[in-house]
Amino acid sequence: MSNIQNKVNTDLKFVYSDNNSISIIFPDNDLLMGVVGEFNKNLKDLENLTDTNLYFRGNSIIIKSDNKKNEIIKNAIQFLCDQFIINGSIDKKDIISSVNKFMIDENSNLNKKIEYIIKTPKKSVIPRSEKQKEYVSALKNSDIIISAGPAGTGKTFLSVAVALTMLLEKKIERIILSRPAVEAGERLGFLPGDMREKVDPYLRPLYDSLYDLLDFEKIQKKIEVGDIEIAPLAFMRGRTLKNSFAILDEAQNATDTQIKMFLTRIGENSKIVINGDPSQIDLPNKSLSGLNRSKKLLQHLKEISVVDFDHSDVVRHPLVSKIVKAYSDHNNND
Repeated sequence: MSNIQNKVNTDLKFVYSDNNSISIIFPDNDLLMGVVGEFNKNLKDLENLTDTNLYFRGNSIIIKSDNKKNEIIKNAIQFLCDQFIINGSIDKKDIISSVNKFMIDENSNLNKKIEYIIKTPKKSVIPRSEKQKEYVSALKNSDIIISAGPAGTGKTFLSVAVALTMLLEKKIERIILSRPAVEAGERLGFLPGDMREKVDPYLRPLYDSLYDLLDFEKIQKKIEVGDIEIAPLAFMRGRTLKNSFAILDEAQNATDTQIKMFLTRIGENSKIVINGDPSQIDLPNKSLSGLNRSKKLLQHLKEISVVDFDHSDVVRHPLVSKIVKAYSDHNNND
């Protein structure tokens, strides 16, 4: 929990009026300003997202819409208060999550929510859908986790967050992040530069997740000393991973043989995570992808958790979820 929780009075007061409005009275100005945002930006984003009118006056936020929307916004603001207390800040994705039904339901019990919070040095990460909560639980409790679903569902970010937390708590000695380097139809041998320069573009999303959770200099130091290793999938052959948390990202571009190879690297006190999006296979022959086959073959094993995400779990811009659903519906109708 952020130290802010010890400084801020969080007891909001809700005043209902006859003109279909709710006044939310804040007992603490720091909390109010955190929720409102600089130049009222958070309120404006919430207005645009919900097509409602919000007013900031004195120590209050006033909601004026129909009764159903009023309650949605009321719960959203309560969620944003909790988020500010936990992290000391509010991001655009928090505004989006604040009107997510799952987050509203979870908001009624902050202590229950805390159980699933992933605390990292730069921020605390909270699951934003039921599937994300299931996924975080699997990451903490299972030896092998296989997840599949569209972009924006948090597969990479959440797994990297849990791995980093375990490394910092010395529960493991090393994080290994890997991806098959087959995207965009390019071959490594034809790309300019040394091996690191060749593979770094493929591994950039993994770097981005790390930098979002820990300072750049500290990440670089851990990479230099080998606490964090980022390597293409081909470099994993013949190894045994002990006291490690290994993540294979973009696994839809790995063949059945490659996924089997990666899974069988598991050693003592280790976890292996396989993440992929079956709708974005870049292999020349899509039938060679081993992601779905690994799910079918291994889902009956109690040590292995399989989590399937869909468009409803997308936590990026709301339009991303609509785009994913539109493509999914079109493909299903072909």
